[in-house]
Amino acid sequence: MNGRREPIFNAPWPPVAMAGAIVGLYAWQSLAPLELVVDRFGFSPAKFAAGDWAGAVTALFVHGTWMHGLLNAAFALAFGAPVARFLGGSGRGLAAFFTFYLGCGVLANLGHAAVHPGDPTSLVGASGAVAGLMGAAARLIATRGARLGTLTSPPVISMTLALLIVNLLLAVFGAPGSGGMRIAWEAHLFGFAAGLLGIGPITRLFGAPGRLDD
Repeated sequence: MNGRREPIFNAPWPPVAMAGAIVGLYAWQSLAPLELVVDRFGFSPAKFAAGDWAGAVTALFVHGTWMHGLLNAAFALAFGAPVARFLGGSGRGLAAFFTFYLGCGVLANLGHAAVHPGDPTSLVGASGAVAGLMGAAARLIATRGARLGTLTSPPVISMTLALLIVNLLLAVFGAPGSGGMRIAWEAHLFGFAAGLLGIGPITRLFGAPGRLDD
């Protein structure tokens, strides 16, 4: 037995920063009425169709309840850690991580808009972006982060099925701690798909060190 002690908490700083931002921004937004925050920063398919595209990004940084924000922060930290390690700590790796996170979130929102065109209801939350991190992490589990696994690897298949089941349950029964707010479960699925398919291209685009070969 050697004398080295492994740190209990050793997640890379990008997902830690992301989780902290989710919690901190919710604490800040809670100073204003929720209806005002959702109307100003939420994503609405109707507003998007009218040319207001900013909400596709700003909605990722506001949440409906403390439970909503804390859950997304926890999942961003858990699934963001292996993705951040894979992409590396260089400037390119950091740029790849944050671009990937935002890209998955935006694509999740746009997917929701495609399913609900013209819907005036606004949605908020980082769930789509976090689902993208889950999709990418699914491809890293089998290889312990050494390289990207295939789309047909057992971890990818099992996590995809689990996500489908959970979101079907959310669609039918809603989610505890949601405060009665509508759950944009379709956005979760689009975000997860964006993560599964996008982690390879984003790694190539930024020249991050993660291995793409089998």
